[in-house]
Amino acid sequence: MDAAKLLSGSTVVFPLSLPTVRTVASLSPGFSVKSSKMSSFRSKTLTNREPAASATRRRLAIKCGTVGGGIAEIDESQFVDLVLRSEQPVLVEFVANWCGPCRLISPAMEWVAQEYKDRLTVVKIDHDANPKLIEQYKVYGLPALILFKDGKEVPESRKEGAITKAKLKEHVDALLDSIAVA
Repeated sequence: MDAAKLLSGSTVVFPLSLPTVRTVASLSPGFSVKSSKMSSFRSKTLTNREPAASATRRRLAIKCGTVGGGIAEIDESQFVDLVLRSEQPVLVEFVANWCGPCRLISPAMEWVAQEYKDRLTVVKIDHDANPKLIEQYKVYGLPALILFKDGKEVPESRKEGAITKAKLKEHVDALLDSIAVA
């Protein structure tokens, strides 16, 4: 059996080299561990719980609507009013639920929304639900960040791919300094 097939539903299969797994009466309410032998493998089965894979997917999913930190998810119908007609600069983050790097930078984006809330509005746009905006602004990679001011994309503001919080802060500071001077 190859490594890709080791995970099956809620059963995690370990090779023989691992020590024997013993039955534990109860770790916490609603959770128990049982051990059993399967030919040349040992198996550890989680019972009375959801499969680990679905729990992980749910925990990592990007929330729709208003997200923590004051970030609103908008669509094509709201774009003109909330982004192009905004009196304040707007940082638009193009994301998708299936995008791993989008999930990675989500906490940093929430931090930006809180840290710069007096100088900048941050919004998210779902890539899959807004194909016209994706085409119009030529978004080829996710996540994509674009700063808008006075109804126009700020030159040199586009950033695609995952970025650390420190680099994101540097990028936003440089953008805000450039539009303050202009």
